[in-house]
Amino acid sequence: MAAVRAVLLDLEGTLYTNEQVLDGAVEAVAELRKLGLGVRFLTNTDSKPADRIRGELAGYGLTVAAAELFTPVVAAERLLTAAGARTCALLSKELLELMPTVVAEGPHTHVLIGDCRETLDYAMLDEAFRAVRGGAELLALQRGRYFKRADGDHIDTGAVVAAIEYSSGVTARVLGKPAADFFRLAAASLGVDAAECVVVGDDATTDVAGGRAAGLRTVQVRTGKFADQRAEGRTGDADHEVHSVAGVPALLRRLTAG
Repeated sequence: MAAVRAVLLDLEGTLYTNEQVLDGAVEAVAELRKLGLGVRFLTNTDSKPADRIRGELAGYGLTVAAAELFTPVVAAERLLTAAGARTCALLSKELLELMPTVVAEGPHTHVLIGDCRETLDYAMLDEAFRAVRGGAELLALQRGRYFKRADGDHIDTGAVVAAIEYSSGVTARVLGKPAADFFRLAAASLGVDAAECVVVGDDATTDVAGGRAAGLRTVQVRTGKFADQRAEGRTGDADHEVHSVAGVPALLRRLTAG
């Protein structure tokens, strides 16, 4: 088995939860860097640009360089710009203003769905449906079922994606986790093979499933969504399981020795 040279860290539920940094998270990241491991931070956050996410992480005491953060928004910008797309988008107000390929009038070449809780209405949903029926490629920044906040659980982007899939009969291409290409892109940015990379996360359906599909070793933390998913019988597929991210450096010391 190849030694571990790099680690991909999930954010929400792994390093912080309910808008509070988890105990030992800052120290764990620092220790991983001291071990000489390449580090990347992966998130399915689809409501804000990468720069704002990095600013929020700094508020938690986590310094993350631009090249270290991978989001589905960044992946979408690269893909759509390269394609010269005319995009029909269901996104947050902030991203609608920043995404250069979004156009109000059809014909559309792509439909992009992300966090649209501030903007969604029936007319927008119907426009996206009609664009897909007309041949536009359906893209999803992510397709999570729900997300956690301090005030409780909230419906996530996956429900909107499912509505368009159901009505159009078309399956969306997912740009964020659990898409294997998302993990491979992050690993490639570190110059390592998938077998030399570990992904750490709380979500068995995105972090663990996506990491395994990409050929990475997987570490499940028992924070964030873990308890909910364990009750649903969704956990148990990770290569390793630890109480929290604070236990990851000790685990990876053993794996790097291999």
